[in-house]
Amino acid sequence: MMAAACGTTSLHRTLTMLGRKSSNASARFPKRNGCGFVVVNLSGNMQGMNDVGFRRRVSERLSCASNDAQARAVDPGNLCACFDRSWLLKKKGQEVAPYLNGCCIFLVGMMGSGKTTVGKVLAEALGYSFIDSDKFIEQSMGGTSVAQIFQNCGESFFRDYESEALQQLSMMPKHVIATGGGAVVLPKNWKYMKQGVTVWLDAPLDALARRIAAVGTDSRPLLDFESGDAYTKAFMGLFTLSKKRADAYANSDTTVSFQYIADKLGLEDIADITPTDIAIEVLEQIGSFLDGNEGISVRMLS
Repeated sequence: MMAAACGTTSLHRTLTMLGRKSSNASARFPKRNGCGFVVVNLSGNMQGMNDVGFRRRVSERLSCASNDAQARAVDPGNLCACFDRSWLLKKKGQEVAPYLNGCCIFLVGMMGSGKTTVGKVLAEALGYSFIDSDKFIEQSMGGTSVAQIFQNCGESFFRDYESEALQQLSMMPKHVIATGGGAVVLPKNWKYMKQGVTVWLDAPLDALARRIAAVGTDSRPLLDFESGDAYTKAFMGLFTLSKKRADAYANSDTTVSFQYIADKLGLEDIADITPTDIAIEVLEQIGSFLDGNEGISVRMLS
């Protein structure tokens, strides 16, 4: 079955199915579409919410832990701060969205940098839908995992398939797209991603290695070394990959430094940064980029 999958392209069919589902602007929470992967399309409409639903939403805002297993714990001293960050995120999203003119946002960065988690939060703030390009490829390959594709078809085949996916995803308006860590390697991928705004999530290697080691490296084919503990394998693999990709990541329209966010918020540990913190910084950086380019429409004509 794998051999057949390696020779079959079904991205167009998958994209068509995705488009039908992402047109439903009434969904408030992530749901599975017909293709089997998560699409987030949020209207931000609070009308008609019953008391139970309202209490649930307030609870989620207070915890500041939605989609973030490492979010800061809530205590009476930081409830106001949680409200402030959530309010600021929503405000930033409303400010930036009109200037994007519906263009996509492509999140790039090393594996483990939180592109998927941050992407979902960012999509909600902008009223966009969310797509994980790796999940998109897996579904178009009949549910075959990226690790299996690497093992059975090789990295070259996966990269070609990834390029085809990015080309088609770049034509879909109002989406936040979390790309694979190696999507920046091929120059042609930049032609597709530059149809929107590219954002590099720049996290320290030590923080990435700790995060990946906590869940294991089995699903990370480029970190699959024969020996060593999980952290060592993750760190050494990430170090090697970062040397090859650093210049490519630097091609992004804007960079969001996790260390900068931690310093600005007075946090000693990078792990204490929440997806909301990162998404706010992403929106601030995108806003600065668009301001310098007089909006995305000028960029698209150049």
